[in-house]
Amino acid sequence: MVDAAASFDGNRVAANEISAHSIRADQGRWTTAASDGVGLADYIQFCASALFAPAQSASWVNNWAIATGADMVVATLAYDARPALSLALEVVRRGPFKIARFAGGRHANGNFAAGDPRFLSTIDGPATRSMFKAIARARPDIDLISLERLLPNLDGVVNPLAALPSFPSPNLALAVDLDGGFDALLSRASGKRKRKKHRSQTRKFEAVGAFRRIEARTRDEVDRLLDAFLGMKEARFAKMGIANVFGDRQVRDFFRALFTDALTEEKPSFLLHGLDVAGKLRAVTGSSRCGKRLICEFGAIADDDLAFTSPGDFLFFDNIQEACELGFDVYDFSVGDEAYKRLWCDIEVQHFEVLAPLTLKGRALAAAMRQGARAKAFIKNNPTVWNLTKMLRRKAAGQAAPAPAEDDS
Repeated sequence: MVDAAASFDGNRVAANEISAHSIRADQGRWTTAASDGVGLADYIQFCASALFAPAQSASWVNNWAIATGADMVVATLAYDARPALSLALEVVRRGPFKIARFAGGRHANGNFAAGDPRFLSTIDGPATRSMFKAIARARPDIDLISLERLLPNLDGVVNPLAALPSFPSPNLALAVDLDGGFDALLSRASGKRKRKKHRSQTRKFEAVGAFRRIEARTRDEVDRLLDAFLGMKEARFAKMGIANVFGDRQVRDFFRALFTDALTEEKPSFLLHGLDVAGKLRAVTGSSRCGKRLICEFGAIADDDLAFTSPGDFLFFDNIQEACELGFDVYDFSVGDEAYKRLWCDIEVQHFEVLAPLTLKGRALAAAMRQGARAKAFIKNNPTVWNLTKMLRRKAAGQAAPAPAEDDS
């Protein structure tokens, strides 16, 4: 993990900066400031004592900026000169538009902006909108601020962005209540069947060779598990007929740096697990810690001779059991409503999205994005339409049958 007091890479700052100015706007005792990438050093320092979701951590934001060369903008809301809320956003181009979004794009889920818990309950809509105005003044080239997949609350603290006009995210997030421990969980979730399946899988693995669950604890292990995951995911997306969101080299470099940096922490914020059977990785998950929540950020299985044994389900069984042993309250499967998640989950989390146009062009784009979200929600919430959509994607990719449905991005 990066040092909270470390300065941001000066070369990267110079490349990203449009100007060195900082814009301030008074609103009673609240003040706002917005700057280009130079503000990341202050953001990293603020995160040392702030509350935030994994994708808004200093390590995530800093590593994303370094790996991708992202054009960053940082906005901060302060109360009596004490930072209360901070947004570290990347600016991306979509056709003729420029959009400011959470660093990581589609990889950033369950978002909660970095904030000082002492002030979060006092931040209202006008105070937050003053941050957007500061961004507009500092970066007049930005058309729209798009804040997607926002958590409604984190560790019982309401998301201050919920005070703004918003709409539901098209994808549900699913999670498991770990109250009472693993035995209690299994008593609520077809435990007898799950234990029987786990024993059956164990016998099948033993028939092939030795097997073990691995947690990456060295740089070499991070490389091995991440390389295996990326290969699995590439094959999976090809079968599904959709673009590989992990395919870009810069994205791969980001995840490699993220999980490697976490090894320096006493309790790593990001961790990789794998199921090795007969010397080959058959399933891999990438997770993050967030308070009393263990979050599965991604997972994949190998499409090989053992795919029929559901190695991903086996790994989830062990991951969830360990989460209970470590005292987590929730195991979070993150975004995506999938059948393999429903086998465990008893919590539905409805994320929300905020669109803040800064220009007339931005208003038009925001309207189109709202319509798109409604259309996506209709498709995914209608089983017939959603199954037809997936079938057409597979046919377009030349696949006649569905791929195994126990991995997710």
